[in-house]
Amino acid sequence: MFIADEDTIKAGKVTDVYFERALQIIEAKDLDKNVKAEITVKGLPKGYEWAVFCGLEEVLELLEGKEISIRAIPEGSIFRENQPVIEIEGKYSEFAVYETAILGFLCQESGVATKAARVKKVAGEKTVLSFGARRMHPAVAPAIERAAYIGGCDGFSTVAAAEKLNMKPAGTMPHSLVLLVGDTLQAAKYFDEVVDPDVPRIVLIDTFGDEKFETIRVAEALGKKLAGVRLDTPSSRRGNMRKILEELRWELDLRGLKHVHLFVSGGLDENTVAEIVDVADGFGVGTSISSATTIDFSMDIVEIEGKPIAKKGKISGSKSFLRCDKCLKSEIVPFTTEGKQCDCGGVMEDLLEYKMRNGKIIVNSEDVKTIRNRCLRELRYV
Repeated sequence: MFIADEDTIKAGKVTDVYFERALQIIEAKDLDKNVKAEITVKGLPKGYEWAVFCGLEEVLELLEGKEISIRAIPEGSIFRENQPVIEIEGKYSEFAVYETAILGFLCQESGVATKAARVKKVAGEKTVLSFGARRMHPAVAPAIERAAYIGGCDGFSTVAAAEKLNMKPAGTMPHSLVLLVGDTLQAAKYFDEVVDPDVPRIVLIDTFGDEKFETIRVAEALGKKLAGVRLDTPSSRRGNMRKILEELRWELDLRGLKHVHLFVSGGLDENTVAEIVDVADGFGVGTSISSATTIDFSMDIVEIEGKPIAKKGKISGSKSFLRCDKCLKSEIVPFTTEGKQCDCGGVMEDLLEYKMRNGKIIVNSEDVKTIRNRCLRELRYV
């Protein structure tokens, strides 16, 4: 399979060749120096005003043992353009070949987390599940699902990711099962007979017949056991999804089946979710999250041997990312160890904190649920 394993990545082989050539010159001409390099985003995707920081844990694991120190903002934090999220300090030769992998972790995973957050912000308290692993290389499925969860998805479907994160996968049933059985109601009954009782009975109801009549058949047969129905109707047959959902809700409520939830999947993003969020109870979102536009981080030297220096278009010098602990107002200033009073009465302190000193990780790995909660809290302010 065309994949790079952990040993290959940690060996610095997933690198752009010009870093190797630069190091050859640096060694031959004795140019190696202590530097500070920061990671920022100059421009977010069109229409985006903020993004979610994701991928830090892998960056720390990659660089552990190198003679460098790292300051970073907490994973799951929301940031904007030109706000530094990581600062690396040490001999340039210690981390040069890892720039490609570092940016790879951050760019893709932050992109996924950001898209998930945009969907979750629209969905609010409604359930959002990540269904997009099939749109990505399977080798990175756990990373994709973790990022989607951090961004706000309430769960994900991939078994490998669930095992790695010590969580339970979420999902319903595929069209293939209904096709093999030959009838939606019979497939629902088999599901109820065979699958663990702890798994919610959510039935896919659009394989053969009309969504309304299939829903009524299944709901009347399973009664209180039925937790919900899922609509994954192809766009060529979908019609007006909002009208379909309104019709289903009416028919279910009329029959005393208000407990049956309505879930929608297939081709959803934050815009299509917004159109039906008041009439649906949950959403399975795939491609738009797993194939999200990357967040284009770049790494730039901003200081050499203690002196500020940067390429044109970049602001030189080590910086502090001050953020208020109450209103989340932010400000970028030259590096300082001092906080400042915010207009709201809160305290603005540096969000960039040391995560690694001289190659040793000095913070405990955060539980993924803690990271997700941080993201959800900060979403309320954007």
